[in-house]
Amino acid sequence: MCGRFTLVAEIPELQKELELGDVIGEWGPRYNIAPSQKVPVVVDRNLRTIEFYQWGLIPFWEKDPSIGNRLINARMETLKEKPAFRQAFKNRHCLILADGFYEWQHTGSKRTPSIPYYFRLKTGNPFAFAGLWESWNNTDGTSVKTCAIITCPPNDLVSRVHERMPVILNSESYWDWLGQKIGSGLEKLLVPYESSKMIAYQVGKMINNPKYDSKDCIEPLKW
Repeated sequence: MCGRFTLVAEIPELQKELELGDVIGEWGPRYNIAPSQKVPVVVDRNLRTIEFYQWGLIPFWEKDPSIGNRLINARMETLKEKPAFRQAFKNRHCLILADGFYEWQHTGSKRTPSIPYYFRLKTGNPFAFAGLWESWNNTDGTSVKTCAIITCPPNDLVSRVHERMPVILNSESYWDWLGQKIGSGLEKLLVPYESSKMIAYQVGKMINNPKYDSKDCIEPLKW
C-alpha cells in the first residue's frame, strides 16, 4: 500500500513541470502527507486546475464517512469488481500530485518495528499518481471531495521493501488517464514505474507520527 507521501515542490514548479493550471486553495511544502489530510489533485484534463481533496475515498452511496480511513488505496487488479471503486473507475479519474512516497519493510519480528524507506525519481521532479475521486454528500447538505491512490505490483526497486507500490504515471499518460474510459486501453497505464528511473533510501522513524512534518523526514538515515 501507499500510506504516506511527499510534495515539497513549490506550486510554480508544479505548474511548469506538469503543465498545470490555476490553484484553488493554498499549499506549502509537505514532507509527511497522511490519510484523511487534504492532498492536491487534478480532475479536469482541459482546465488542469489544482484542487485539494481529502485522502481516503468515501463512495457516494456510503452512509458512514469513516470508511474513507480504510480506502486510501485501490488495487488496480480489482477496480472493476470492488463496489467502493467500480463507479469511480468508470467515471472519476484524477491525478494526485507528489514527488516521493514512503514504504515500510517488515522485519519479520513483532519486537522490531518495520523500517521506513523513501522513494522518489532520480531527477527529483514532481509527478502524479493515478487516482480515483468521489463526491460524498453529508446529512447537512455539504459535500466532501475524496480520493484514493491506485496501487500495482512493485517494480524491482520497491519489491525489496514492499509487495505493492503506487501507480506513477509518466508525462505521456497523465492526460490519457483523465480522458480515457474503460475498454480503451486504460488498464495498460496502471503498471509499475521503471525502477531504473527511481532511487530509494532508508529514513528515520519520525515519519511514523502523522503529525510530524519536517524536512528531516526525507533525509537519509545516518548510521
